[in-house]
Amino acid sequence: MNFFSPFALTVYLIFALSLMGLPIGLSMIASSVVYLFITGQDMGIAAEQLLQGLNNTYTLLAIPLFILAAEIMNMGSLTDRLLRFCNAIVGRFRGGLGHVNILSSLIFSGMSGSAIADAAGVGRMVINMMTKDGRYTPAYAAAITSASAVIGPIIPPSIPLVLYGLISDASIGFLFMAGVVPGLLLALVLMAMNAYLARVRNFPVETPVPLRELPGITWRAIPALMMPVVLLGGIYSGVMTPTEAAAVAALYALVISVVLYRSVTPVGAYRALLSSGRSMASIGILIAGALVFNYVVTREDIPQAVSQFMTAMDLTPMTFLLMVNVLLLLLGALLEGGTILLVIVPILIPTAKLLGIDMVHFGVVVTVNLMIGLITPPYGLLLFIMGNITGESIKRIVKETLPFVFVMLAALAFLTYVPGAVLWLPRQFGYQG
Repeated sequence: MNFFSPFALTVYLIFALSLMGLPIGLSMIASSVVYLFITGQDMGIAAEQLLQGLNNTYTLLAIPLFILAAEIMNMGSLTDRLLRFCNAIVGRFRGGLGHVNILSSLIFSGMSGSAIADAAGVGRMVINMMTKDGRYTPAYAAAITSASAVIGPIIPPSIPLVLYGLISDASIGFLFMAGVVPGLLLALVLMAMNAYLARVRNFPVETPVPLRELPGITWRAIPALMMPVVLLGGIYSGVMTPTEAAAVAALYALVISVVLYRSVTPVGAYRALLSSGRSMASIGILIAGALVFNYVVTREDIPQAVSQFMTAMDLTPMTFLLMVNVLLLLLGALLEGGTILLVIVPILIPTAKLLGIDMVHFGVVVTVNLMIGLITPPYGLLLFIMGNITGESIKRIVKETLPFVFVMLAALAFLTYVPGAVLWLPRQFGYQG
């Protein structure tokens, strides 16, 4: 390999600009333009790739709409009603608020598709509940909140799975179905670890909500609980595409928040639009940078070179998946998940196809890897968000997070080597993979 080739210099420049503080998306665009200049190509190709990539990708519209739905729910009383419902169901057990945290993330993940939205919205409220009167330490509350937020982008709808569908041409509908069982499995192992720690550390038992109040609490939460049903039912019945379902999700959240619950004002709705616009801007820059840089990667035949290298090693599908897991877990500790998904994963897909690995299964394995990276130091974006919310040191949060990371890695191993667990639900709806 020539360490001073135009491509190598482009990669060096991306890292250098990123270390200087330039957003990774802009770093990729700038570095790709330099590559075009060095190789004597028309630098307008960068703009052409960017515009064609964004204009021809209808599914990308789902991302800002899912973000908007999450913003509206956080501003309204939907989150509060969901928390009361979760507390009535599982709050009565030892360590109950930890279980409430996980269950609320599981339900909320069926609406937002974003780990960040989950942590910043539901997570902030649950942390306040857990740390009130010193019942749980801020570090433990932050740890279980960040771990449970990981479920968000795995249970449908899922922004990472939308992006994966974009780069792999896999069906987004089947990808969403494939995320259900893994998401439930992660919730189960997190609850098991919370129950174990609750018993070892003698966490408090909350005052049980009287059973006679449960119907009323459930009734008040039904409009919020129906949102995943409307969303996923529309997709799986074939009535809506994932993008149309995202639009329905945003509209549904707005209608029940403004008309039914009367908890969002016109000013609040405007702020939700601004906030979701800012969030989408950062994601959009990353996608744009990846589209331009992927042109460079394709022109250099990097995916084919990697595929030939892997083929020469005579890897089995299981060995390849092990290597992918190790690679993505290491990169996830250092890089932002979207960058890995849009830049690194497209290089791995041709080899996965050559080895006969199902693209829907591969997409779920990749997504779970990237989500674990959100709580893996030193980058661990969710760890820093939790540090800002709780004011707790990252060191203490990391220490409390490690048991949850351990059981999530065990779940990842199971999902990797038992493809049937991932593909069971899609196959019930006609998937032939």
